[in-house]
Amino acid sequence: MEISEALLAQQQVVRLQALLEASRQIHSTIELDEVLHIALQIVVRELELTGAFFSTWSQTYGVIPAALQEAVASGLPLSELDYSLGTAMSFPLCDKVGVPFTQLVVLIPSGRTLDLDEVDFLEALSVQAAVAIENARFHKRSLQWQRVESDLAAARQVQLSLIPQQMPVIPDYHLAARSVTCYEVGGDYLDIVSMPCGDVIFVVGDVAGKGLASALVGTSFRSAFRAMVQSGLSLYEIATRMNLLHYGEGVEAQRRYVTAMLLRLDPALHTLEVVNAGHNPAFLACDGAVRTISASGAPIGILPFSSYVSEEFSFRPGTKLLVYTDGMTEVFCGDEEFGESRLLNMFLANCELSAEQSLDSFWNTLEAFSDAREQSDDMTALVLFRDR
Repeated sequence: MEISEALLAQQQVVRLQALLEASRQIHSTIELDEVLHIALQIVVRELELTGAFFSTWSQTYGVIPAALQEAVASGLPLSELDYSLGTAMSFPLCDKVGVPFTQLVVLIPSGRTLDLDEVDFLEALSVQAAVAIENARFHKRSLQWQRVESDLAAARQVQLSLIPQQMPVIPDYHLAARSVTCYEVGGDYLDIVSMPCGDVIFVVGDVAGKGLASALVGTSFRSAFRAMVQSGLSLYEIATRMNLLHYGEGVEAQRRYVTAMLLRLDPALHTLEVVNAGHNPAFLACDGAVRTISASGAPIGILPFSSYVSEEFSFRPGTKLLVYTDGMTEVFCGDEEFGESRLLNMFLANCELSAEQSLDSFWNTLEAFSDAREQSDDMTALVLFRDR
């Protein structure tokens, strides 16, 4: 009796040592394919089985009939399966909250059954394999996310490089512009083009949506816009052709329509030409009076045809212009929106400041209003002041 108990104890020690060694091997890597291979190899070799596989992955070890994998994948109970190579058993693998995410299926040679110790070994090994597989999957997701973060960081640098890095010097005028995204990249578009004739063309746009998709559309919009500007087209022609081009790019582009304010300043004649394509109204202030420059047509790309109107304004001494995207008005304090009226009042209250100081004041006021909460939309503003 003592000899039998000693032998049993010795066998249990051997099994425990085998399990510890198996656990060490399984946790020796965080590469998913290697974890799967090691676990299956240990199962087949340690227990001298015909073969083994995990129901979620195609990788196998030993001899596994293709029909067995197909049956398991289709959800057929293993109790109904009997192969000439042996019988199959399964052991569930659960995540950290106890939800099964795969099963270890083993094929036992014909004429053999697993004893209690062998079943215990497989159950314990399944627990260790589940932890190792979860760690490997998390590691894989982390690597994928790191690649995404790296790509987004690079995209952000590219987008920042496309924003005007230096304001053109315009005699008798002061110009400042700022664009801040709420994510790594955004859908607001800001551009300034100085023409050989002396005119300066501005555009402030807002692609529907936020994030990478909108940023890609904004970059495409910029390329087309710049090409049309350099070809000498009028603002009306640019808006009309941009609309046809954008709409013609298909359903996804139409979902990412663009509101845009196109402006051309003639600093010699002190006139400002404006086309508002579905954008927020701009504010033009002079001598205590304020004019709003409202949309004359639909956003670019939302309809196959849209009629735009070019308006011209005199930019007399003391005139000040504010063009912005809706992120400037859609800042919230609880359920209360900052709104267009507050933005106009803020603009008028800062008319004595320089253009750059005005933008600093705008952003400080919006940050204070929102209690420094993270912005939920891209914010872009352009101010143009003429000296008195």
